[in-house]
Amino acid sequence: MTSDWHIPDDLRDRYLAGTLDAARAMSVDAHLGRCADCRGAVPYEPDWLEASWRRLESEVVGPSLRPAERLLRLAGVPGHLARLLAATPAASRAWVAAVTLALAFAVLAAREAAAYLPAFLVLAPVLPLTGIALAYGPRVDPAHELMAATPLAGPRLLLTRATAVLAVAVVLAGLASPLLPAPPGLSAAWLLPALAAAGGCLALVGRLPGPIAALAMGGSWLAIVGLGRLAAGSWLAAFGPLPQVLYGVAALLMSYRVYRMSLT
Repeated sequence: MTSDWHIPDDLRDRYLAGTLDAARAMSVDAHLGRCADCRGAVPYEPDWLEASWRRLESEVVGPSLRPAERLLRLAGVPGHLARLLAATPAASRAWVAAVTLALAFAVLAAREAAAYLPAFLVLAPVLPLTGIALAYGPRVDPAHELMAATPLAGPRLLLTRATAVLAVAVVLAGLASPLLPAPPGLSAAWLLPALAAAGGCLALVGRLPGPIAALAMGGSWLAIVGLGRLAAGSWLAAFGPLPQVLYGVAALLMSYRVYRMSLT
């Protein structure tokens, strides 16, 4: 488009109606940005425009802090990082409430009958995986395109958000563990499997989409529990001393892998 060219009326009408294809719409946008005459020909409502600017200014200049963001800042987390973590989709109230309810039902079932204790131990390592799957990505985050344009985008953003989600899930499961009708050692037997599964999920995210990586690790964990049940005749076989050592080694190896990812 030359400097003496202006948007025809029919093209402008189609642009305002939203019926132009993407390429033409972007061309019109670019022209409007540098042509005051064509911008002046675009109709608008002054009251609506003024109200829109006021709302935008109130959000950008003085946005209200979310409770989670306020707590993070009080804990010493930098402001920009606190806002990023507070906006993590999987850290939303709905997800936290769902995790809390799932743990509560598992604890109540275990207290009602000891036979249901393995349900809690099997469930606890899976919950962080769901959070990691929903921590970052175009399908779960409305602000994904905006985040992707920042210097923190990519593996660092995923790992930052996933760490926050993992911490929330582990803390909630840790608070529920003392309520189980089981010795302290058995009540905490979910922790190392949870860390190993979460580390494996984060390591896979470099090669697979988040939901696929979480599904793969969740399926692997359930397969391990099932094999232990078949081999030893007990759902608790996967939580014995030797498996715990293996989970610890796997968690360390996965943590090293995730650390290397964070450097890229």
